[in-house]
Amino acid sequence: MSVTVVTGSASGIGAAIRDQLLAAGQRVIGIDRQNADIVADLASAEGRKAAVDAVLEACGGKLDGLVCCAGLGPTAPSSSLIVSVNYFGMSELVDGLAPALERGTKPAVLLIGSVASVHQGMDKLPMVGAMLANDEAGARTQADAMAMPQAAYAGSKYAITVYARKKAVELGPKGIRLNVLAPGAVETPLLDASRADARYGEAIRNFVAPIGRNSAPDEIANVACFLQSAQASFVHGTVVFVDGGMDAMTRPERF
Repeated sequence: MSVTVVTGSASGIGAAIRDQLLAAGQRVIGIDRQNADIVADLASAEGRKAAVDAVLEACGGKLDGLVCCAGLGPTAPSSSLIVSVNYFGMSELVDGLAPALERGTKPAVLLIGSVASVHQGMDKLPMVGAMLANDEAGARTQADAMAMPQAAYAGSKYAITVYARKKAVELGPKGIRLNVLAPGAVETPLLDASRADARYGEAIRNFVAPIGRNSAPDEIANVACFLQSAQASFVHGTVVFVDGGMDAMTRPERF
C-alpha cells in the first residue's frame, strides 16, 4: 500500500486530496494543527522538525508521496507568519522527508502554489531573496517591513515555485518527481476569510475567472491526485495551473 503525507489535511484542498487518496486505496498520513494524524504547527522550525520526525516514525522511514497543502492567505495575523508557513513549511518538509521518499516506490511530491505567484516583480522582493537563501529570520523581517500581506502571500508562492523548480533538478536523478499545482480561487475556508476581509473582500468578490466561477476543492484534488499517480510518471519540475483561465487572462503572452 502506498503511503502519502498530506499537510493541511483537515480542511479545504488538503482534505479533498486526503479523501481522494484514501478512496484510491492509499494510506494517508495527515498533518495539520488539529484533527489530523500528526498535529503540528508548521509555522516554526521546531514544529516542522517535530512533523518530520513523526512522519518518519509513522512510515518506518519509507514514503511514497508528499503533498504540501498547508498555507495561509493575506488575512493571516502577520506577513511573517505567511512566509514561515507557505515557504518554509513546505521546503523544510521536502528536505526533511527526501531520504524517506528516495526509499519509496515511484515517489512523487506536489506543492500547492498559486496563480498569484505570477504577479510581476516577485523576483525583485527582498523577502523572496531571503526565502530562497533559506534565511527565515531575514524573510520574516522583510515581509513585516513591507506591511503588505497580499505581497507576502504572492511572494511566498513565487518563492516556493522557484524552490520546487530547482529542487526538481536535484531530486529527479534520485527517482523523485516534484511538481507544483497553482490553483486560482477555490471555495475553501481560506477564500471565505479573504472575502470577508474589509481590505480585500470587494476585490476578491469582483475578480472572476474567465470560466465564470471559482473551483471546488475536489476539482483541484482531481489534478493533484493525477500528478501524484503513475499516469503522470514523466511530469516533473513543472507548474500546472488549475485556475479557470486566470493566468491566461492576466498573462496571455506568457506560457
